[in-house]
Amino acid sequence: MPVKIEKWVVAQKKHKLSDKHVQMARELGLNPDKLGKIDNHKQETWKVPLPQFIEDIYIKRFKREEPVTVRSLNDIIADDKAKKEKKKKEKAKKRALREQTDSSENKYIE
Repeated sequence: MPVKIEKWVVAQKKHKLSDKHVQMARELGLNPDKLGKIDNHKQETWKVPLPQFIEDIYIKRFKREEPVTVRSLNDIIADDKAKKEKKKKEKAKKRALREQTDSSENKYIE
């Protein structure tokens, strides 16, 4: 699992955020390590709860209530894994094709 995604998984569990709130925070560019400073509404009563804070700044910035499509972190991890596997297969195909052409050229040289 990529470190960036892993940090968000930990932050999601620690601060009890939904997939929607995690995606909003990621789109806003928030740092998952710094969410504890924002999520301090019990000690500092003037602060709003973290999910509400994320929604408020998301609306201010993007002028909409929520992301167009909400993807969970597990979906993102699975998509990244599938993408890497696809790249590996394509690379292996190219390598095999190159080796075949190299070996056929070597026959004519000898």
